[in-house]
Amino acid sequence: MKKLFYINYPQEHIEGHLHRYRCSHCKEETTIINGRLEGHLPLCTYRKKLENDGYEEDGVESTKNLASHDADDFD
Repeated sequence: MKKLFYINYPQEHIEGHLHRYRCSHCKEETTIINGRLEGHLPLCTYRKKLENDGYEEDGVESTKNLASHDADDFD
């Protein structure tokens, strides 16, 4: 099974930044995750649960080749 976007994971605010959030499980920033299952770290509880439930990754490593997530250091 495959979804277009995986966005129903728990998120937490990154302290000291106005509009930056991350996955509550793997702590990967939402701009890196970019709605993709493979955007979460391999040991992420959310990712592992969905993979065990039969959901598939996109198969493209493009999520790690995005523009630098440090570009928004000034809120």
